[in-house]
This record gives sequence, structure tokens and C-alpha cells, in this order.
Amino acid sequence: MSLKACSIVAGRSTPGCGTAFHAVRPDSGESIEPAYHSVGPAEVDAAVQAAYAAFQEFGSSPGKARGAFLRAIADRLDAIVDDFVARTPLETGLPEARVRAEAARTTGQLRLFAGMVEEGSWVDARIDSGDPARTPAPKPDVRSMLRPTGPVAVFGAANFPLAYSVAGGDTASALAAGCPVIVKAHPAHPGTSELAGLAVSEAVRECGLHEGVFSLLFDSGYEVGRALVAHPLVKAVGFTGSRAGGLALAKIAAARPEPIPVFAEMSSVNPVFILPSALAARASEIATSLHASVTLSLGQMCTCPGLVIALRSPDLERLIERLAARMTATQPGVMLNSGIEHAYREGLDRLSAKAGVRRLTSQDSGAALWRVSGAAFTHDPALAAEVFGPSTLIVECNTREDMLKIARSLEGQLTATVHGEATEWAQHADLLHVLETRAGRLILNGVPTGVEVGPAIVHGGPYPATVDGRSTSVGTRSILRFVRPVCYQGFPNLLLPDELKEGNPLSIRRMVNGAIVEPR
Repeated sequence: MSLKACSIVAGRSTPGCGTAFHAVRPDSGESIEPAYHSVGPAEVDAAVQAAYAAFQEFGSSPGKARGAFLRAIADRLDAIVDDFVARTPLETGLPEARVRAEAARTTGQLRLFAGMVEEGSWVDARIDSGDPARTPAPKPDVRSMLRPTGPVAVFGAANFPLAYSVAGGDTASALAAGCPVIVKAHPAHPGTSELAGLAVSEAVRECGLHEGVFSLLFDSGYEVGRALVAHPLVKAVGFTGSRAGGLALAKIAAARPEPIPVFAEMSSVNPVFILPSALAARASEIATSLHASVTLSLGQMCTCPGLVIALRSPDLERLIERLAARMTATQPGVMLNSGIEHAYREGLDRLSAKAGVRRLTSQDSGAALWRVSGAAFTHDPALAAEVFGPSTLIVECNTREDMLKIARSLEGQLTATVHGEATEWAQHADLLHVLETRAGRLILNGVPTGVEVGPAIVHGGPYPATVDGRSTSVGTRSILRFVRPVCYQGFPNLLLPDELKEGNPLSIRRMVNGAIVEPR
């Protein structure tokens, strides 16, 4: 598929007339052709107006039609995997194997949502039958279900150019809900974004949908993003990126005459707690798995374990020795872009300047390992800040209470991991309880990297891991971000949505008069 270096506004290629910019090879700093141009306010408004015009039809479309659309996107993405393999590594430094794996994840989650909306029970249909003979007042017939909110602005992520970008999880879940999508592409990988955008746009045409269902906008900076969030016809925002970026968008959304939700997945240090018996039994094994997790994709994962907490002991020294050797031997690599590289180096410099923090790896190694006492960590909240890259800090505690104190002091996290043996779970139940209040996903005897895409997964967490800790950005539950419950009281059967009609014409699971009724 050839690149046009154009934004896509409701199916029309739009070259843009603003600032020109190029993707840049992270390994060499060379610019990559072609040049892209930022769009202006007129194109932003045209994309949102078209999305709003498409919403009435698309939002009420049958689940089977939306499922077919999602499958058409997945098929078109599968057909251009080789194009991604040719372009994406140039823009991101990611190897071919990672690009192919991420492409498969992207199409897999599209098909996962397709199956869900085709089956239809996700709308949570509820029916409370009326009773006109009830006294002292008749009981009305009341029915409700989840309905889409309207046009959604999605921001492409830097670290996942496919799975969290143009056709990624935010877009897939919003389209599955019945919400048209306007994507603001990440400027670090415009060619990859355009390839995905062209595939989605072609699927819109193939399925005979209103072309306002999807638009893709390019911008070298922040103006397009700000304009999208501020536009009165945009009803929700999906974002994956830095805390500063997510909070800036949330502030704009909250200041609107009609505030809207921003579902921003932001920063997390993903703490790992190692209990004494596990440390004694598996120090070397845990060190090996930690190294693999910290250095996966050069630590450029939102679930990278940046903090390890354990009790001081000879077993901990064994783990540190093994982990330090592996981290020191890690070869330097190419990070996704110069901005991420610069932020990572700044993070390392901040840790180096902290009193009581000791670096255990050489300056020229490809990963950084640090250690600090529990007392020093507790007295300096800045030590718990995310360093986005292959870096982790070992916190040595003197007592079990010290570990609990640290757990209670942590901000909201995407994940929290505990390594332990069966004999010590009861003794440390309070630690698990505390971590349940701090993280969206708890892991026992594993690693936080590797987010399984499925109905049960939660990729979210209390603030500041996300703006709204009640949501997830991965898995089928993520569709709930872009819907709201609507109640229909006293409606004749003819006017009800099919999901709520008598006879259950869609054969979906429903709650009828307080009891779950499975389709026959």
C-alpha cells in the first residue's frame, strides 16, 4: 500500500497546509520521507462534524453490521502486514518480530470485539415488566440498555504504533460501541499511522458506512489534539501516554461547557514485592524473570517493573547479584524516539543525584539497576516516580511493617506483583489487601509485562495510572468507556430497540424482572 502523506477526513485524503514534519529514524536521526503536514482548525471541525453526522446511523446499527466492519478492518490490516514490517521499524526501531506480533494483537482484538457485538449480550439489557393493576399506583414498564455516547477522539501512542494507535484498542472498542472515531496520529510514526488509517477507511467504504465513521488527523505538535478535546461534538477521549499529556487533555475536557470523560492511561512503576520464602527458594529464578521483564522492548512498556521491594537478607543479596550481572550485560539498544530517549536519560540523572541511592550497573550498560534503603525511599516520594525505560530500583526493607508502609505510600498503579510461597500468603494477606486498593491488576509469582487481551483483563488502575480508575483500556470491558445507560419507560414494542423487545428477537442474555434469562 503506497503512502499519500495525507490526513483522512471522512474518507477524503487531505494533505494539510500547516507545519511540515517527517518521521525520524531513532537509530540515526535521519528524516524519513515523505513529509507530512499538520491540519488546521477547518479540517478538525470537518472531521468532527462528519463523525457527528455519522453517529445517528452508526450508533444504531445492528451488532452484526458492526462486527462485520471490525472484521473487515482486521482483514485489511492482515493484508498489509509486510507494509508495516517495511515501514514501522524505520520509524520506531522495533524489530520485525515485534511488529508482526503487535499487528497480530491488533487484528486479534478487533475480531474479539466483533464476536462480542455480534453476539449482543454486552448491552446489559434489563426489563422490568409493567403492572397496571398494582396498587396503590400502577407499575410502569421500564427497560434499559447501554448505548453509545457519540464521536470519540483517540490519541495514538508512541510505544505501541499498532496496538494502541490508529486501529488499536481505543479505536476498536469505540467502533464496537457504535461511536465514530477521530484519531490524532502520533507524529513519531506517521507512515505506520497512515497505513493503518487507509486500511480502516477502505473498510468503511467496503461496508457501505457513512464516511464520517473514521478520520485520521496529523499534527507535528499539540494544537490538533487540544482542538479535538475542546470540540463540543466530541463526547469522549481515549489516550495512552505521559502523565503530563493525559492531565493536560483532562483539564481541557473538564473546562468545557459540557465536560466529557478522558480515559487516559498514564504512568506506573508497577511495584514487585518479594516475600521472604519466595526469595529463599527462587532468588535466581526471580532475578532472571525480572531482568527479562525490565528490559523487554528496552523497558518501553507501561507495565515495566520499575520498583522491587524486599526484606534485607542474604537471599536478597543473591538476587541483587544475579540481577545486576544480567542488567550490566544488557546491550544498549535504540529507543522509540529521541523524546523518549531524552526523558529516560533525565530520569537516570535524577536517580543518580538522590542521596542514599546507589547505581549497581555501569554507565554504559544497556539497563540500570539501583538500590536504596526502605527508610530513604519512604522519606523521598520522588523515588517512586516512573523512569520510562530499562531501569528498576531495589528497595531494601528491615521489617514486614516497612514493606506495608511502602505499599500504602504508593500512588495508583497499572499492576502490582507479589512473589510468595503457599506457606506465607496468610501471613501477608494485609499486603495483598493494600495492593488491591493501589492497582488495576494483581499478579502472583509472575511478571507485569505481557498484557493478555481478553474479557477478564484490566489494564487500568487508580489515579495517576489512569485518569479514571473504573475503566480499562484493554479487553472487552473497555467498551464500557464509550457507552451510557439509557432507559425506555412506557414504550410500545414497535419503538423499542431490538435488544429490549418482547420475544427477544436477537436471542441475547437479558435481565427480566431481576432474574438473568438466557436465550433459548
